[in-house]
Amino acid sequence: MMLFMDPAAGEAFAAAHGRLQELEAAGFAPEAVRQVQQEKLALLWERAAEAPYYREAAGVAERDLTAVQPTPKDRLKAAPEDFARPGLARVVKYYESSGSGGIPTPTPRVAEDIVHNVVGVAPLWRRALGAGPRRVAVLLPSDVVPVADFVAGVCEYLGHAALRCYPFTTGMCDFDRLERLFTGYRPEVVFAAPGVLTQWTRVLKSRGALDAVRAEVRTVMLLGEVSLPAQRAKLAADWQAEVFDASYGSTETGTIAATCERDRLHLLTHGHVLELRDGDKLVPAEPGAVGELVDTPLNNFARPLLRFATGDLAEVLGEPCPCGLALPTVRIHGRGSDRVEIGGAVVDERLIGSIVYQDHRVTGYLIQVRAEGTRLVLERDVDVSDTDEQLADDARERFAGTGVSWDQVLVVSQLPATTKAGGSQKNWKRTNVVVAG
Repeated sequence: MMLFMDPAAGEAFAAAHGRLQELEAAGFAPEAVRQVQQEKLALLWERAAEAPYYREAAGVAERDLTAVQPTPKDRLKAAPEDFARPGLARVVKYYESSGSGGIPTPTPRVAEDIVHNVVGVAPLWRRALGAGPRRVAVLLPSDVVPVADFVAGVCEYLGHAALRCYPFTTGMCDFDRLERLFTGYRPEVVFAAPGVLTQWTRVLKSRGALDAVRAEVRTVMLLGEVSLPAQRAKLAADWQAEVFDASYGSTETGTIAATCERDRLHLLTHGHVLELRDGDKLVPAEPGAVGELVDTPLNNFARPLLRFATGDLAEVLGEPCPCGLALPTVRIHGRGSDRVEIGGAVVDERLIGSIVYQDHRVTGYLIQVRAEGTRLVLERDVDVSDTDEQLADDARERFAGTGVSWDQVLVVSQLPATTKAGGSQKNWKRTNVVVAG
């Protein structure tokens, strides 16, 4: 109700909605997007100058983004109050980041923050979800982190019904209730973290209930953690639905990229100035650029950020998307800090997961690094009849020639839930990689 009663929310919505229609009519052409960026950046300087961290920072008084030093994520986490505009009386939402990459970050939001994030994503998701109204189920946490509120907001804007039913809400919802909800509500679209949906799919298969639960589902939108093409293909086969990598972003920055109907992540450059850092060099996020993603969110009102170093490795793709949108497409490779060394090879979640999940008989994995060697533990799906030896041999064959060698490959029927559950419950290095001692 606070959001509806805030006059600034109505003004922000009218402005954001109108500008969105103009951008869509222009096909998000680069010239049109640049004009929006310039207008929003001019207003951002005023907000940034109010934040203690940026008040005397180089480049702020001159309004020269190239002179601003990148803002380390750890600095924001250490003293988030240094980045907030003082005296804000219109905070309508308060969140904290999941903390999967370290200390949770407090994140107050005013009406403008929420409105611009919702409206900025909507034109992409409209293409993926199709014409409304559709029944949507949101299997994402909706308490401290903002993602479920955000999804529900986009659904409201696009005219879809939304049910929030996160299955790890102790005492409120579990897989039993989720099954009853789905057979009664009959959702057509599911938003979920890939690990959450994978885990629930195993439960449904073991109960013989998957056919009934998935009967009306036509679209699955994965977010909340990294999803890989092989994972999406596996879930698409299990749910007999289209599966998309829905978005990329963070609690601190808002949504940076969103999927189109071709399952390509498009950078939302109408709401962000994006750069890639390779060493000490920062370059615009243009096709062919690779490096750590550095973001200046243009729609942060409660807590402005300039050149925020996300810690995530990204690659801006060169080929145009078949959907026809002019917004550049991106591939996110995950956090640079999440890389680990295995048998002399430096690996990350995308490398390991992309190989492991090529085998649709596998639903999870765990890496155990011990003094006597490195072991890959695979979780077999509940409906697989092949022997453990077959699955292990096939895994060794898939890893052959990648530079990653395993001293042992073990297959189990059930891994700890934290290796799969995701959606603010896990961090790859914390739960998928175990180092003895």
